Parts: sequence; C-alpha cells; structure tokens
Amino acid sequence: MKIHREKHRLDVSVSDLSGSRFDDVNLSGASYENVNMSGGTFHDINMSGWRVSNVNLAGLRVEDANLAGASFSGCQMEGMTIDGIEVGDLLKAWAATTKPEGEVLARLEGK
Repeated sequence: MKIHREKHRLDVSVSDLSGSRFDDVNLSGASYENVNMSGGTFHDINMSGWRVSNVNLAGLRVEDANLAGASFSGCQMEGMTIDGIEVGDLLKAWAATTKPEGEVLARLEGK
C-alpha cells in the first residue's frame, strides 16, 4: 500500500508492518505501545522531546547525535560505552572525586 502526500491519523493494532519504509514523514505526537522495532534503522530523524520507558535498547548504536539535555535514570548500563569508555568506569571515577564514596558506589552497585 502506498500513501503519498496524504494527511491521515492511523490507528493500527495487531498488525504486521515489518519491512515498511517511511521517508519525509511527519510522525510527531505519535504513540507507540508494545511495538517491535528491532533491526530498524533511523537516519536524519528529529527525536527531540522523546520519552522512552521500559524499552530494550541492548546493542543500540548512536552515532553523530545531539544528546544535549538527555537524561538516563534507573537504566542497566553494563557494557555501555561512550567513545569507547565504559560508563560504569566513568561513573566510578566521577564518584571518587565528587561524592561521598559509600553513597554513590552503593547506587552504582544497585544497593
């Protein structure tokens, strides 16, 4: 099915749209619940203001991105790297220089 130069609000449920392609499409304000987007590719996308929760981003690669103001909380970050540096190591180094050791290390170790 092709949709070209149309303005519609779709309500899609229990459907298989795998392999679909979106180019120059406005999906602002769209809501996604219980959606499998594994293996997808996103390029030249405006995701400002996005909020994601309870998502599996294992293996996610983010390159050439503007993460200004991004916030991560309550996330599993084992093996996560920033410019090749383990995030856990970065947080431990930061904690060692800025916070009372026991407080921050307990948070880093999930205690």
